[in-house]
Amino acid sequence: MTDKTTISIGSDHRGYELKELLKKYLESENFNVIDFGTNSKDSVDYPDFAYLVATSVKEGKAKYGIAICGSGIGVSIAANKVKGVRAVNATSEIIAEMSRKHNNANVICFGADTIDFSTAIKYLNIFFNTKFEEEERHIRRVNKLNSL
Repeated sequence: MTDKTTISIGSDHRGYELKELLKKYLESENFNVIDFGTNSKDSVDYPDFAYLVATSVKEGKAKYGIAICGSGIGVSIAANKVKGVRAVNATSEIIAEMSRKHNNANVICFGADTIDFSTAIKYLNIFFNTKFEEEERHIRRVNKLNSL
């Protein structure tokens, strides 16, 4: 990634600690970070934060988004409700890679209860460094996703 790429990030209360660690990591790697919260471990509703992250990507305010909840499932469902967003719950290296390579995913989701910080960094770096394969079949499929 180029210097000063903007990344948006948001989490619910269960993802708060991982969000804070990822935010510090991203800033240390020279990314601009838009933090949509939450800002504590107090209970909140994950769709609110996933929506803010996804909308920032849709509107071009961030190149990529990161959404975190306990399992990664809820935030990925919520983010995928935003037209033009292709969110993936990254549960393995191959998922992080293929979501970019074939689906041009633009939001990566994590389950803070299922992965640790070092694993999240590994998946994040794969996601950021994998290019979309701009083959006709992948472009056609992403266009179909965007038209749903």
